[in-house]
Amino acid sequence: MNKHLLTILRCPLSHKGLALLKKDDLARVNAAIDAGLLVNHEGSAVSNPLHEALITDDGKRIYPVDDGIPVLLEDESISMEQLA
Repeated sequence: MNKHLLTILRCPLSHKGLALLKKDDLARVNAAIDAGLLVNHEGSAVSNPLHEALITDDGKRIYPVDDGIPVLLEDESISMEQLA
């Protein structure tokens, strides 16, 4: 992901900055997806593993990145509170 792009992207809900989700956190998210434990903001089960994701600066919400394109849609976001 382009680092310059990351400096201008913002969470559409909180307007916080975004950063790439670290690999260990991504693995933890994918383990929860595999176990059927995660739902997106819309309430639908997340069934496909994430290859890349962005996380808000406060660490509360992630957004998938599909083929290098951030999916900054409110309904597609995932609350990290589900992993607590």
